Amino acid sequence: MAVYVIGDLHLSTNQKTNKSMEVFGRRWQGYTEKLEKNWRDVVTPADTVIVPGDISWAMNLDEALSDLQFIESLPGKKLIGKGNHDFWWSTGNKMNRFLADHGISTVQFLYNNAFRVEEHIVCGTRGWFMEEKQQVAVGEVDYDKIINREVIRLKLSLDDAVKLQKEIEADDGLRLPISVFLHFPPVWLDFVCRPFVDVLHEYGDPDCYFGHIHGMYAAPRYREYENIRLTLVSSDCMDFHLHRL
Repeated sequence: MAVYVIGDLHLSTNQKTNKSMEVFGRRWQGYTEKLEKNWRDVVTPADTVIVPGDISWAMNLDEALSDLQFIESLPGKKLIGKGNHDFWWSTGNKMNRFLADHGISTVQFLYNNAFRVEEHIVCGTRGWFMEEKQQVAVGEVDYDKIINREVIRLKLSLDDAVKLQKEIEADDGLRLPISVFLHFPPVWLDFVCRPFVDVLHEYGDPDCYFGHIHGMYAAPRYREYENIRLTLVSSDCMDFHLHRL
């Protein structure tokens, strides 16, 4: 029973959304088919795949249905988080009801919570770039407010992870490692989003996986920063192969 991660699926199976990523270069040509093939090649029904954001181009849950059904059709259990393009994302209760109403049973949301996945405890949130020049946003955006909110969500998720870690240790004598899954990188090249790095330090420097970065195929996918191991898992940077934890 393996655990995999791949970010930034950018699905557009609903003809109404019709926002294929194929315009963004040769690596994106036929990306949905490439993703499905690579996924089915390695993932079994007993495995788990974590997808940290940018799931679908849909603007609401109804538009996202065909993309969520596509994910449901793939083998394994899936934990999905929110990305900056996931405008369909809603409250946890509403999304869970939507999945249940449409018979989607292998998808769960990584949202202010944590899960035990085999010998890992996983948690996370969307995150955000702190510097305005690092982000392209629509309309007026209160960057400080977003950062503060995402820091709170990261702490909620990590608190749940620590609680789960202690419960497992008390029951089974196992101290499982915690891994954090963000959409935005807390560190990229010379940019550091200090509030997120400080939270990771506060919780013992867990390994961190992130997506969002596209097209920079020569950049290293792995980095250690202040004792935090960082791994880039955006789909095109891995040529749509899944990364195994």
